[in-house]
Amino acid sequence: MKDFYDVVIVGGGHNGLVAATYLAQSGLSTLILEQQAHTGGAAVSERVFRGVDARLSRYSYLVSLLPDKVVADLGLSLDLRSRAVASYTPVRRSGRDVGLMVERPEGAVTRESFQALTGGDAEYAAWADFYGSVSSLAEAVAPTLLEPLQTAADMRARVDGALWDELVERPLGETIERRFTDDTVRGVVATDGVIGTFAGLHDKSLIQNRCFLYHLIGNGTGEWRVPVGGMGAVTDALAAAARRAGAVLVTNSAVTAVEVDGVRGSVTWLGGDGERSVDCSWVLSNVAPSTLAALRGQSGAEKPEGSQLKINLLLRRLPALKTGDDPARAFAGTFHIDEDYSQLETAYQSALRGELPAVPPSEVYCHSLTDPTILSPELIASGHQTLTVFGVHFPARLFASDNDSVRTEATRRVLAGLESYLAEPLEDCIARDADGNLCIEAKTPYDIEASVGMPGGHIFHGDLQWPWVTDPSEAGRWGTETDVANLLICGSGARRGGAVSGLGGHNAAMTILTR
Repeated sequence: MKDFYDVVIVGGGHNGLVAATYLAQSGLSTLILEQQAHTGGAAVSERVFRGVDARLSRYSYLVSLLPDKVVADLGLSLDLRSRAVASYTPVRRSGRDVGLMVERPEGAVTRESFQALTGGDAEYAAWADFYGSVSSLAEAVAPTLLEPLQTAADMRARVDGALWDELVERPLGETIERRFTDDTVRGVVATDGVIGTFAGLHDKSLIQNRCFLYHLIGNGTGEWRVPVGGMGAVTDALAAAARRAGAVLVTNSAVTAVEVDGVRGSVTWLGGDGERSVDCSWVLSNVAPSTLAALRGQSGAEKPEGSQLKINLLLRRLPALKTGDDPARAFAGTFHIDEDYSQLETAYQSALRGELPAVPPSEVYCHSLTDPTILSPELIASGHQTLTVFGVHFPARLFASDNDSVRTEATRRVLAGLESYLAEPLEDCIARDADGNLCIEAKTPYDIEASVGMPGGHIFHGDLQWPWVTDPSEAGRWGTETDVANLLICGSGARRGGAVSGLGGHNAAMTILTR
């Protein structure tokens, strides 16, 4: 290892790897320092259950915002597969169990499913009109994510003004309530505004609107795809690309201090050889802004608060549904549980009072239906499947008193919600590990903080920001800049950060390469 690098990147998550590859490809000497024993951050695949050969995407699980251009630029060998179904929502209506099925692409089954749920065609017509409009917004915004920041006025001029006002100027709840009448349909639309974001749908901050936008603009389509081999395949490909380009990746190295003066920088870390430091021209931070502040010796940085309960399961087989629908079809997309619009609001208000939601909304993903390679041939042959459950409106504050016991109760409630739509006990379907324990793993925001270093367990490193600026003086920047010229944010805390996107890494690299 050298004593001086052009660029030192703090944190080996996917954004740091993206930045390192771009910079090293351009001839800059680049060093990544990662505190864990492996790179990848929260985008990793791991064998979670002892003695069971199933490689789960333990934290991050789907890919939408990673631009195809970044994949091509870095020469990544990735197989991102489309799911056959966009979503499925089991519902009880007037004593009957029905399921709202949204295909990908939508066809006759989707229309018929809306008709069976709502009793007519009006709600599906409203759905088609709304998402047709959202698609035009996504197509306009997506290309700008890899460009210097534009002003809000310039972006508004690119799209339908009325739609802009609906999604950018007014709370998302107003738009949903005006466009849709059915409680379940409203809820399916609303969930994209609250995944990983603790907010009401009428929140004046519009954080729910920003979350909604990011969930629907990836590559201009908003499609969430399954990476073959799990999320670890994405970051393994990135790490290989970084090394091919000449970047140096050092793991088991916990950064303890960052010093910058606008021209030179110094990074200190603790590794197997004790404390070391290296000088550089640029420091890129792939850790949360609050973590970076601590590394700079700054006090008073506000710690973000994550809001989710992540549950990983391995099943011996998919459970039968009360609706009678084929579980292999129903679980192929996003399986909504108790996410009616009114249920989302009730759960939010409960959590706001510091109470666990009695009926917690959640979403289920069965990655192995799209990508069976994450399971051993023996598990595939015997019908095993993975399930990832993402509980909504579980802010960290709910677990502050006793993380372990509250985690247990929260997990029980979420899985009970799933079981309420099943025609058989869920436990009968769950596999057991080598010790005979049920293959269930739950992660609260505190668990995520402890595991991967995300402060408060916030999966976006903090509140998402609009991917444009209101101040014309900031136009033309990349959204990665800090108060010091040679210190950049390259992670999810960048203006256009959040999710597995590579946007922060790309834009930090461009900040340097286009200066």
